[in-house]
Amino acid sequence: MASQGQGEHLGIIRYILVATILVLLLVIFLFWRIDNARAERFRLALLNQIVPNVTFLTSPVKSVGRMVTGMISYTDVYKQNKRLQLELNEMKKWREAALQLEQKNAKLRALNNLKLSPSLLWITGEIIADSGSPFNSSILINLGTDDGVLDGAAVADGLGLVGRISGVEKKLSRVILLSDVKSFVPAMIEPNNQEAIVRGNNSSVPSIDFIRGTSKIQPGSRIYTSGRGGIFPAGILIGKAILSPEKKIKTRLAANLNQLDYVRVIIKRNLKIPAKAGSLIINYEIQ
Repeated sequence: MASQGQGEHLGIIRYILVATILVLLLVIFLFWRIDNARAERFRLALLNQIVPNVTFLTSPVKSVGRMVTGMISYTDVYKQNKRLQLELNEMKKWREAALQLEQKNAKLRALNNLKLSPSLLWITGEIIADSGSPFNSSILINLGTDDGVLDGAAVADGLGLVGRISGVEKKLSRVILLSDVKSFVPAMIEPNNQEAIVRGNNSSVPSIDFIRGTSKIQPGSRIYTSGRGGIFPAGILIGKAILSPEKKIKTRLAANLNQLDYVRVIIKRNLKIPAKAGSLIINYEIQ
């Protein structure tokens, strides 16, 4: 019974407190609505006392809010920076690819610098490997019988003759370079159209052998394929005659055999292929 009485007593007190608060709030509301000078001064004085304390209490909350806002902003900036970095890396990749493509196009356009007879057909190929050794000079290209390449066909770049095909598969071919010791090219030397053989000697300056005629070959004379033997088409630039330190006339090749990227495989109609074209040894007899 005592507990029940205490509960009723607490309930009455609770109702009184709620009613008091409601009345107080109503009084404050009505007082705040009073429109006269005295009430206005009282309100200002009251606010002058309350606002600084409220500001002091809310200052930590504002500081925390600024910190949270700063962290959010930093996170946004970090994400944006990462996105921009990825975009920049992607742009660098595209730029590198564009530069490589431009270089490739420039090298392919350079092949047009070598003027060939309209009667000749040619196929453009890319060097895929250097298959040479200290004792021979050869490269592999990505053209084969599937592309119409024939064993024994002449090979040139945009500057001059490079060598000839010596071994063909479906998808690739082996090219023996002019510097190879097994390379023999029937040549014609200007200005007197002297015939000779440009012979590989495992160096960048092949020898000139079996010179026909009595005229002395002058350094600087241009050397072309003669077409003798029916292997190399006539008129393809080989290089220029130079005087070696040993006082011998040799050939400075027009093509840079150490910087080949793309070549042309030249196809001549009714090309005569020797019995052992793959050996690159031309049994050429000066008559």
